[in-house]
Amino acid sequence: QVQLVESGGGLVQAGGSMKLSCVASGNTFVSYAVGWFRQAPGKEREFVASISWRGDHTYYGDSVKGRFTISRDNGKNTVDLQMNNLNPEDTAVYYCAADLVSAQSMSTIPSANLNSWGQGTQVTVSS
Repeated sequence: QVQLVESGGGLVQAGGSMKLSCVASGNTFVSYAVGWFRQAPGKEREFVASISWRGDHTYYGDSVKGRFTISRDNGKNTVDLQMNNLNPEDTAVYYCAADLVSAQSMSTIPSANLNSWGQGTQVTVSS
């Protein structure tokens, strides 16, 4: 298990950009796939993006494809989520999660089954 801390959230206007970061502790981080999820008030948690442990495979939820980019730097134990062309529907608490499952499976398995979670960071997009 790894410990995860998200940062980079805040308030942005529609059409703007924001980058979230997830920093992990533990020297086994390089073995973990990492995903970003979000939860808006009154809605279920939603898969946003995931990246394989080597960073060579990425997956995106349909609502963010073409706008969000996930990347990782295993030397720094970080996974970033670059979010462009934001709209008010992107407003949510964003969480990163890590597990030894494949990055592809993070988009399909129940997210509650994932092993490690950060505390979340709020992203608010104003219209």
